[in-house]
Amino acid sequence: MNTLPPISRRAMLERGTLGFGSIALTSLLTQNGLLAANREGDHTRPHLVGPHLPPRAKSVIFLFMSGGPGQTDTLDPKPLLQKLEGQPVPESIAVNVPKIPRSGVDSLLMASPFSFKQYGQSGIPVSTLFPETARLVDALCTIRSRHHRIPGHGPGECGALTGTALGDRPSMGAWITYGLGSESGNLPGFVVMHTNSTSGPTPQRPGWGPGFLPSRFQGTIVDAKAGVPFTQMPAAYDDQSRRKQLEFIEWMNQTHLTRQGADSELEARIASYELGFRMQTSAPETFELGSEPEHLRRLYGIDDPATAGFGAQCLIARRLVEKGVRCIQLRHGGWDAHGSLESNHRKQAKEVDRPIAGLLTDLKQRGLLEDTLIVWGGEFGRTPTTEGSATGEKRGRDHSPAGYTMWMAGGGVKGGQIIGATDELGFVPVERPLSPADLHATILHALGLDQHRLIYSHNSRDEIPTVFGGEVIREVFA
Repeated sequence: MNTLPPISRRAMLERGTLGFGSIALTSLLTQNGLLAANREGDHTRPHLVGPHLPPRAKSVIFLFMSGGPGQTDTLDPKPLLQKLEGQPVPESIAVNVPKIPRSGVDSLLMASPFSFKQYGQSGIPVSTLFPETARLVDALCTIRSRHHRIPGHGPGECGALTGTALGDRPSMGAWITYGLGSESGNLPGFVVMHTNSTSGPTPQRPGWGPGFLPSRFQGTIVDAKAGVPFTQMPAAYDDQSRRKQLEFIEWMNQTHLTRQGADSELEARIASYELGFRMQTSAPETFELGSEPEHLRRLYGIDDPATAGFGAQCLIARRLVEKGVRCIQLRHGGWDAHGSLESNHRKQAKEVDRPIAGLLTDLKQRGLLEDTLIVWGGEFGRTPTTEGSATGEKRGRDHSPAGYTMWMAGGGVKGGQIIGATDELGFVPVERPLSPADLHATILHALGLDQHRLIYSHNSRDEIPTVFGGEVIREVFA
């Protein structure tokens, strides 16, 4: 039985028009980073958000190397490790290694199969794994003292991208889009792309999830080859007819939401219809790479099967930055070298080295690097010792959350410097130890966000992104 009160066509149109105006205003404010909900379940109490500080960067690209690149094989050379090949860990160093599973402290030391060379005016040493990126070392701020206590891939990835091993909090990308909105009118504010997702650890959904933030702040997963799925205009529709259909759907959805009450999931679904329509006109050309000139395709390695996958991601990331997308997360899996480390790291590094160098070069040539923060690293590093009893080329390394390396570039970063240091073998930081929370605070700071003032009330508690502490790494910036 229909118990709804009757409504005339005139009244429906009048109410619908008011609703569309409100929706349009909200959309415009959100696009410009001026509107966000500040109370869980209460979306009628908006407040102004945006930079708390003068921003150094407008966008961030996180080059996430899933599986854990070995620090002593990439960016943290250890001559003593080469000298003590095959020997037990000296007690003077072993005593300082945290008592966590898989620390590698009871195994035999393994010299790096890769050599290092100094590059640039800074003379920073880089492994032969990264000859292309090494040429740009003067633009990189290398951080050698990252550490935490999470030895597993899934929890480690959650920690790296959300701040907690449980993955029960918002991802950094969600916090960023909540705090700043998006400068893009036709694309999501937070885009995630994966390659090698079938090789190595499984991508962790919390890494792009909204946690307790409204669902509209979650990342949108994109296929670098196919682009955003289902963005082609349906047959027999044009922009005008599609717009009329979506306006009617919007009216019905808003009516249902009014009766239902505040619902983050429903609101996100409603907003997705509008975003989907806008993407039908802009997304296809954003992800179609055929129009790029040949020299740019070579720059990113799209002309080489080994580098084409990650190269396409990096090129699309540059395009997304140009269009105002706030946060782009590229995930390259496969670095989990428990065995055959030499062949594993050669393969993984080859796939990403040229594309990353191409991205940095292209952004700089276009004047975009100074406004774009680039972050490179994995969930942890690898032990300076062998794992198990394998010999020769079959040898690999275990997980090393106690000490590992990453780098940052662009977005106000002071390049050509090294921050922190590990011990003589690369086990643990002995200078300027830095946690994932420190990195998150630094990323937010680069974008003009104060970690202590970016607040969302959840379960009667004012939540901030860095709930377990963390301080801005001030020396990162020029």
